Amino acid sequence: MASLHHPTASLQSKHVLIPGKSLAQKPTLTVSFPRSTFSALKLKLAAATRRSNGAAGARMSATVSSSYASALADVASANNTLDVTAADIEKVSELFSDPTVSDFFADPTLDVKKKRQLVDEIAESSGFQPHTRNFLYILVDAQRIDLINEIAREFELVYNKLTETELAVVTSVVKLESQHLAQIAKQVQKLTGAKNVRIKTLLDPGLVAGFTVRYGNSGSKLIDMSVRKQLEDIAAQLELSDITLAV
Repeated sequence: MASLHHPTASLQSKHVLIPGKSLAQKPTLTVSFPRSTFSALKLKLAAATRRSNGAAGARMSATVSSSYASALADVASANNTLDVTAADIEKVSELFSDPTVSDFFADPTLDVKKKRQLVDEIAESSGFQPHTRNFLYILVDAQRIDLINEIAREFELVYNKLTETELAVVTSVVKLESQHLAQIAKQVQKLTGAKNVRIKTLLDPGLVAGFTVRYGNSGSKLIDMSVRKQLEDIAAQLELSDITLAV
């Protein structure tokens, strides 16, 4: 890969078609890649792959994803770009949640050059860091791009640990106001002693009303302030737990 061995690489962005998607023609893009940054990233990822060769099945997949995520976090930390890299990876994860995009990269009949060209399109339009673009190149070349969502989840865990951030997932029936989310964040910070608290929000009409908050290692701790939970508690107290409540 030229971009891994030379300080500067010229990348030609061409018209790439995905079923249901149309990407406009873009001019030639010249990107400057610091030699030391990408040499380090390449070496870390090569080591990560070697460490995972003895694993099998889902365990191997998790090990590989964790190793890739840690390698990227190391490079981002060294460049003092951990926060913006985390934002890049979150965008990548959102993009790959689109089956059209993920199917394109997973298609073994498509040439690697076409996949790299689409990486160029994505990186340019999203304003990715150069090492984020190069990281995607490496995944494409190594045929590991199918692990990108797992890598994104692992990267989030590494990021949270490095920045002393507690992730709290707030689920509610309707979107909560920002001041309510701030109050929840303060409470989670008080409970955990974390330096920072990051809130993710989800909607679930099944809660009837109220909200739940999951935090801790893999969401192991739960604050349940939902009406559904209150109804279940009432049913249990009345020894009617085997009756299905219709709401």
